[in-house]
Amino acid sequence: MAPSNLPATVNVLRRTVALAALLATSAFAQNPLDKADLAREHVHPSEYVREIPTNEGVAALQQSLVKLRTRASIMMIVAHPDDEDGGMLTTQSRGLGARTAMLTLTRGEGGQNVMTGDFNDALGLERTQELLAADRYEGVDQFWGTEIDFGFSKTKEEAFSQWTHERVLYDAVRAVRLYRPLVLAAVFIGGITDGHGQHQVSGEITQEVFTAAGDPKVFPEMGLAPWSPLKVYARNPTFAITPKGLFDYATGHYTPAKFYNYVTKAWSTETPATNVTIHEGDYSPLLGMTYLQFARLGLGMQKTQNGGMGIPQAGTFDVAYHRYGSRIPAADTESTFYDGIDTSIKGIATLAPGETTFLPQALTAIEAIADRAATDFRPRNPSAIAPTLREGLVATTNLIDKVESSSLPKLQKVDVTHELRVKQTQFNNALVQSLGLSLRAQLAPAVEITGPFAAFQDSADTAITAVPGDTVTVNIRLVNGSNTPLTEKEARLTTTFPAESPSESASAALPQNTPRDSHLTLKIPSDTEPTRPPFLQPNAATSHYEVADPGLRNASLAPFPLTAWVTVDYDGTPIRLGQVVQTAHRAPGQGVVYEPLTLVPALSVSVSPSAGVTPLTDKSFPLTAHLTSSTRNSINGTLALTLPKGWTSTPASVPFSLNHEGEATGITFTVTPDRVTTTPYTITAVATANGHEYREGFRSVGYPTLRPANLYHPATYATRGVDVKVPANLRVAYLAGTGDEIPDNLEDLGIHATLITTSQLNQEHLRFFDVVVLGVRAYAAHPDLATMNPQLLAYAKAGGVVIVQYNTSRYGTSEAPFAITVPGSSDRNVVVEDDPVTLLTPDAPVFNWPNKITSKDFDGWIEERGHGFAATYDPHYEALTETHDPEQEPQKGGLLYARTGKGAYVYVAYALYRQLPEGVPGAYRIFANLLSLSRNTATGIEPINPAP
Repeated sequence: MAPSNLPATVNVLRRTVALAALLATSAFAQNPLDKADLAREHVHPSEYVREIPTNEGVAALQQSLVKLRTRASIMMIVAHPDDEDGGMLTTQSRGLGARTAMLTLTRGEGGQNVMTGDFNDALGLERTQELLAADRYEGVDQFWGTEIDFGFSKTKEEAFSQWTHERVLYDAVRAVRLYRPLVLAAVFIGGITDGHGQHQVSGEITQEVFTAAGDPKVFPEMGLAPWSPLKVYARNPTFAITPKGLFDYATGHYTPAKFYNYVTKAWSTETPATNVTIHEGDYSPLLGMTYLQFARLGLGMQKTQNGGMGIPQAGTFDVAYHRYGSRIPAADTESTFYDGIDTSIKGIATLAPGETTFLPQALTAIEAIADRAATDFRPRNPSAIAPTLREGLVATTNLIDKVESSSLPKLQKVDVTHELRVKQTQFNNALVQSLGLSLRAQLAPAVEITGPFAAFQDSADTAITAVPGDTVTVNIRLVNGSNTPLTEKEARLTTTFPAESPSESASAALPQNTPRDSHLTLKIPSDTEPTRPPFLQPNAATSHYEVADPGLRNASLAPFPLTAWVTVDYDGTPIRLGQVVQTAHRAPGQGVVYEPLTLVPALSVSVSPSAGVTPLTDKSFPLTAHLTSSTRNSINGTLALTLPKGWTSTPASVPFSLNHEGEATGITFTVTPDRVTTTPYTITAVATANGHEYREGFRSVGYPTLRPANLYHPATYATRGVDVKVPANLRVAYLAGTGDEIPDNLEDLGIHATLITTSQLNQEHLRFFDVVVLGVRAYAAHPDLATMNPQLLAYAKAGGVVIVQYNTSRYGTSEAPFAITVPGSSDRNVVVEDDPVTLLTPDAPVFNWPNKITSKDFDGWIEERGHGFAATYDPHYEALTETHDPEQEPQKGGLLYARTGKGAYVYVAYALYRQLPEGVPGAYRIFANLLSLSRNTATGIEPINPAP
């Protein structure tokens, strides 16, 4: 406290300087343990040019005022994107004003993709962006685990064996200690009613972290203060107890009805009681629809899984939750998750129960200010409450300073200042909204729009990316939408890389609706790292991500490289707002598309496919590396291959010259091994230009309307020698399914598959091929395939071979020559990749030519055995193999062979489509035999057009 004998103006000045310093820290400072500010203690820059309408204007301000008046907070933990109870999250964030977070353990890498051909880590990036788009509707702060969705799992034991219990618990403890929610919630309960092993893990961990996060002995190396949520809930299972028990749809079996509480360590045979009912069907006048409907707008952003969602009709929609643990007395029936918790601003004092001299009084005053702002709010005059919000911001900032300099115990300081910083940020944001302040930070275009029609065009196209060494100029425009006197004090660029932050200091008045423009220029250091996801999968067999920077663990993505911040003075109080620097370009059907600026390397180097096999008989093989320029300047250099010892390439190196951004070229080498064995080998393409070596490439993943992200892969080719033979000049027609890489993989065998369309499925066209292969989920990917199916079957009868890979429930008897049932349920999937496989008929022709197939050809598989095993099939089919998961009945419907007319028909549910891209040797040998059936004289097939 300043001495009372100092002039009042000096006291005011000191308080203003202190406030400015603290707010500057809020905006710019970075906690090394939380570089993405997942704790939400500081002002966040906007990542969008325009928010969704509900997050702008007086609608946003009204919601901010609701949030200001409560300290309610909740975190939901789920396994995958789209697992969340969006209606519940929306009622919490937009209805009650609670801080609402979600920890999603995986990024959904093992899911479907009906939007693009991407799977695995590329699909994970797309689903990350989809969930972030959904979060904007549901009002959610997003956390992520480091676990990878490795595909369907039937038990939590399998999921834990892939991830480890310690890793999952660590992610959950870290998220809880950062966000410090009062309540935890889950969609799943950690039992068989969850229907998926990964779901069960999320349910169990939610209950376990309730205890673990508050235990200082658990993960002390994390460096974060313990936090104990007060309650934990999970959504009630919808499955009823039957006389047979509970149905486990993951395994297709009934099990005894019992439920486990991981908090109390107790079993129960009773269905979990309903403690809280969430009225997701309640109407929100602010949203103009029910909470569930608004949440479904968000769920509709997650298109990869189903193409998009519809909006349910208005009406009652109640969801029941059971309470698994509580640290406070709680009634059997509660009206909200927060019953018994003081969620008022004054309730922050409960975090320091021994402090009675200043904290309760100061919090009472801040609460009164927040109440007054809400009471005085008028939508037609939002700036009228700006003085009140300013008063609250100053009071909260001063209280933070007082708490930090007090004698409170360290942990109590952490707890109290965390919630006060949240309030400080909320006051700042509400003040920005009430004053109608808007900020646009955009990369300067090469050519500005001029002329008589310039006023009708929003923006000239800019570069979308920048490369190290570039000099960029950022145009910053600040507008005061109110008639309140304001002054801009500073505009500044901050970076995620070491560089001097350019700034412009000013004391410029901000008259109502008069733009204030700043132009800041920055040279990006030549050694700057590109903008890339902070997580990396070590290899295809690993089911978790490594995070190089611990401060970015659990973050959605890495922070964008450039952010513009402005400081506005309002009656002696600094206000901050920021925006990630944007780019602009026109896209057909979308108009002007705004995306954050990202940094990319000047040269992208890639090898595709990234893995394969080398037949032991091959003396050499071709390998093509692709180069793409990302710089507006010309780039010249040489490309060479780093080879295993004794291997050579022709040529040894190749010069290249790329003259403009986006120019690409492919360079093919002939690789000659010294001697090929079954040992794994790695080849790396290395481009040298301007004193730099480039060993990796990137591509943008996503689809129109989804914010893209750049995915990086090393420019490597992994191979190994395989004893595999194929007949010469094999003629293969391939109808691609979803995410199909198999045609590229077949090139390793010297097979040049011809990609066909459904319109070419006629005998006149197909008679030139030995075999027609349908890609994964082909019947779902090509709705018109069913119409052309009779032609396909006629081709088989006439002497052709048709191979159908895993399909969904859209495939069945009407598509096959004989009756077959492929259920849509998961109980027929065989998900353990090393389950034993038995050859039921080892002497069958398919197993004996041109390669002798044994059970060893199923060794070394990744992720799973297969999906879509046939449940029933006509006796015309011969079941050639059997496999099954533990406690699963034998699955013989994974490889079915039937003669039809002069030809043959094969259904294969084994996940060859996952094995070939990873260079699994046995998968190549099996596929080679299937493709060779028409040349195998032991089959009795009479080819339509015999090979010459």
